[in-house]
Amino acid sequence: MSSSEKIIRLAAKGDGVTASGRHVAGAVPGDIVDEAGAVTPGPHHQTPPCRHFATCGGCQLQHADDAALADFVTQRVVNAARGQGLEPAELLPVHLSPPHTRRRAGLHGLRTARGAVLGYREGGSHRVVDLAECPVLHLALAALIPPLRKFAAAHGPKAMVGIDLTLADQGVEASLSHFALEGLGPTEAALDFAREQGLARLSFDQGYGPETMWEPEPVTVTLAGVPVSLPPGAFLQATHDAESRMAADAAAWLSDARMVADLFAGLGTFAFALREGRKVLAVEAERAAHFACKAAGAQAGGAVLALHRDLFRAPLQPDELNRFDAVLLDPPRAGARAQIAEIAASTLSRVVYVSCNPSSWARDAAVLAEAGFRLTKLRPVGQFRWSTHVELVSLFER
Repeated sequence: MSSSEKIIRLAAKGDGVTASGRHVAGAVPGDIVDEAGAVTPGPHHQTPPCRHFATCGGCQLQHADDAALADFVTQRVVNAARGQGLEPAELLPVHLSPPHTRRRAGLHGLRTARGAVLGYREGGSHRVVDLAECPVLHLALAALIPPLRKFAAAHGPKAMVGIDLTLADQGVEASLSHFALEGLGPTEAALDFAREQGLARLSFDQGYGPETMWEPEPVTVTLAGVPVSLPPGAFLQATHDAESRMAADAAAWLSDARMVADLFAGLGTFAFALREGRKVLAVEAERAAHFACKAAGAQAGGAVLALHRDLFRAPLQPDELNRFDAVLLDPPRAGARAQIAEIAASTLSRVVYVSCNPSSWARDAAVLAEAGFRLTKLRPVGQFRWSTHVELVSLFER
């Protein structure tokens, strides 16, 4: 009798799993693994598109084809719901972001005796993978890696620096942290670098918060047709296509709602997508994002109103929530335990919940279900392509 087993699913951290519960790194559903752990690739095992795969900590699933990837994202979301006894009335097709669409990246750089290394950290390590390519990054971000490496080699400190890149309307914003510019020479070199690379903005954080050195015109990001000021470090959905998919779902599900509250609104990603034909209150705690949303809302005709409020410490109360026809919330990874409790106690009948963490979403969803809500629509979203990071957009009704 053969001791070989077939991989039947992917675990949450990306390992292949057999029917007997054996976990096998680097295997995908359809692969065959023998007793010694050798993997015979099956129909869903592909050649990883990046030379840094298995070293770089950014991607765990480049060896899985799109069918296996779509199934992984879907099952992560569905299993989280079922773990709380929830079954969606309608499971919508998964959305996977294509390669070269990631519009923000957090990189690390380190000056060395032979120049500099620049890239992501190795999995489970502080070592930096010196990126020669990155198939998830938007080409505008990837093109900046060689010149950034050269700049760090010439002017960087002999310590780890952080490099955050974001694609804005005017081009790429680069924000460098733990990067002290000492003297006129390095400062002029930084300005030359920004000019030569056509950066939208260049800022340095030397321990006191980001200081903008270069910004030829105010940097904006367009959200549902509305240009919104982009503060340094502001949160933005990782890909434009996933943002558009989730915003379109929300707009369709709330098409007849006249008054909507967008909670944990950030810059107004969903608020501006929902503004046509209705009033939207965008509630956000982070001051810079709140002011950016408020200014853009005023310029866009006043359909989006902004409220500065920490929903973890001071969630909207039932009497406040009852004024709205529906609410949308897109909380951080921890979820929205306090705010969900108040929604459950309100008379609201419709909630759109966008989440970047199926586990905290499922916990909150169980509270809504106990209060009489049904999970009527659920769409899994894989905007962090080839990673185990999974997102979703959902509709609850009662």
